[in-house]
Amino acid sequence: MRRPRARTFRLAAVTAASAAVAACGLSSGGTPNTLLAGPAGTPITVGISEPLSGPMQAQGFAADGQACLKGYQLWASDVNSHGGLLGRPVRLVVLNDKGDIGLTKANYTTLITQDHVDLVLAPFSSLLTANAAGPVTMHYKYALAAGSAGAPPVYALKDPYMFSTNVPVERQMVPFANWVASLPAGQRPTSAAYPYVNDPFAQPPVQKAQQILQSHGIKTVYTTPGQGYTNITGRALRNDARQVVAKDPGIVVLGSVDVPTVQAFIQDFIAQHWNPKIFIAAAGPDQGQSFINAVGTGNSVGIMVPNGWFGDFPDALSHVMVQDYIAKYGGTADAINADVAESYSAGEVLAAAVTTTGGLNQQAIANWLHKNTVQTVLGNVAFNQVGENTAQQAEIFQWQPNEQFVQVLPFGDQDDQPIIQSKPSWTG
Repeated sequence: MRRPRARTFRLAAVTAASAAVAACGLSSGGTPNTLLAGPAGTPITVGISEPLSGPMQAQGFAADGQACLKGYQLWASDVNSHGGLLGRPVRLVVLNDKGDIGLTKANYTTLITQDHVDLVLAPFSSLLTANAAGPVTMHYKYALAAGSAGAPPVYALKDPYMFSTNVPVERQMVPFANWVASLPAGQRPTSAAYPYVNDPFAQPPVQKAQQILQSHGIKTVYTTPGQGYTNITGRALRNDARQVVAKDPGIVVLGSVDVPTVQAFIQDFIAQHWNPKIFIAAAGPDQGQSFINAVGTGNSVGIMVPNGWFGDFPDALSHVMVQDYIAKYGGTADAINADVAESYSAGEVLAAAVTTTGGLNQQAIANWLHKNTVQTVLGNVAFNQVGENTAQQAEIFQWQPNEQFVQVLPFGDQDDQPIIQSKPSWTG
């Protein structure tokens, strides 16, 4: 990813190689407070609500919520191992919202009005941020840094205290659609299907891609009726997948929000002995080892996904974070969920503002973030007045043989690799 030239700031604590990270997590007693090893003194409390568990695996968000929490915990551990914020230790106050909008609202109200946290960080998903966390934190004028909230409803809040490190989701599939449109006539598929979940994250990138592809003569043969499917059970998703198969499109552009959604479609495609030539999903394939474990190594090959980060991302801050993650949780760089880096980046944004302004004043934090660019594990981030990250462009990644997850678009970027243009057959 090319980095724009800009006046940048970064938290000094993470510019050097991190020391061994301290253990952190929800206590065995169930308390949401997570006090991390660090300097002595009165802790700076950071309130967070995440969909960690609950009905239907927290409405399908549990894996992402857990990954986001790891990112926040890792960020706090790294900050504390380098002197804390303002010389004080960071303590995370974490609540489980079960993927429920009402409970998320209640959690952030509790964090601010009862726990009196000093700072807040956003939950996973545009849905919970736009409909729950954002309205509450805006009401109380708390700066809210988000790593996984880039859908139009987030920016529609017009919240001067909102800061999303993501590339806005509406732009995330544009490089893919432009690439397909640029293929020679003999290589470009002539039809496409657009199944999608009723979710503010899933719909916008798919609809934008559809608009571009249709304008270049690629026929739409299937679109999920209405505002997208709301029943995310495996049976319902497979039924939608069968309708896609019946239309036999050359391209499938799937508006997904998680690994299970993509897994259900793949399982039915395999059962129907059908394989699209090109397959991209809005989310799920970016979830590292979780995705590989769900669909199988061979079945992942050729699948594309918009993404702003991967385990081997060539960025010095990212490299430090990856090494700390492996030291703490084990595994390999390729297996790290992108949600981890996104949450970590939200912490970095908040910490940079606190460090540079020298305090916890919410208005000062917000004012500073609107005027400056912050260097994070995702690269440079900068914000307009409604919290959109204006410093990055969308990128497309693809799973390739030997569990390689590589950037393939846009062409000409220093990190991109050749695309597997025609998706291989399923391995079963």
